[in-house]
Amino acid sequence: MVCTCQLFDSESNFSDTRSMGSLLQDRLDAITARTRALVQADRLAVSEQAISELFASGIEDRILPVGAPAPVIHLEDAASGRLVRSTDLLALGPLVVKFFRGRWDPYCVTELEAWRDLYPTLRERHALLVAISPQTRRQNDFAVEQHRLPFPVLSDPGAEIAAQYRLAHTVPLTARRYFRSILVNIPFANAGLTYDTAPDSAWRLPLPGLFLIRPQGPTGRIAYAAAFADPRVRPEPADVLALL
Repeated sequence: MVCTCQLFDSESNFSDTRSMGSLLQDRLDAITARTRALVQADRLAVSEQAISELFASGIEDRILPVGAPAPVIHLEDAASGRLVRSTDLLALGPLVVKFFRGRWDPYCVTELEAWRDLYPTLRERHALLVAISPQTRRQNDFAVEQHRLPFPVLSDPGAEIAAQYRLAHTVPLTARRYFRSILVNIPFANAGLTYDTAPDSAWRLPLPGLFLIRPQGPTGRIAYAAAFADPRVRPEPADVLALL
């Protein structure tokens, strides 16, 4: 895992933020425990191998670091269909950018719900948040409605913006068969395609990444960056809130 961030302003700020509720990782670990109880061992082994190979690729170490200029985000919002520009949002204050894999991933939706519940606190600290996935606008809109998300959820076809943040990767063939065996149709979610007709671009996913961008310079500057090759592990929202 890579997690690079500015030092907390104060120890008390960190402690106060951590006390805002149960840790996100505790909820994610409960999902993992349920999955291990329900999914056959041979299928789990395929998933574990894919995670190990992604970690071994070194992708975690290559994400954009703290201090780097933030690539401009210019993507379509699921709810309104409008183009959202990160430069416009940064004119209003700091911006939290949450990359997620899709609404089919229970870890992702649990993380999005955690940010939903903390969104009033984020706004009190004069910051905004956008969530980005390679899903179609329709799939992202389903996520907004089902999980009552109050922040923009943006579609990133082919994970092109995720690639600029150095998070994008292509699901390997063995993992594609695993997803198919558990009825997760990533090509349909990302591009409205079937398993058999989908090009590699429909199998592009981001690492679940989290960035804090401060209004500095023409496009903003990264003040916090974290990403994991293991999708069962996510950055704690409290760690970002403590920087605001």
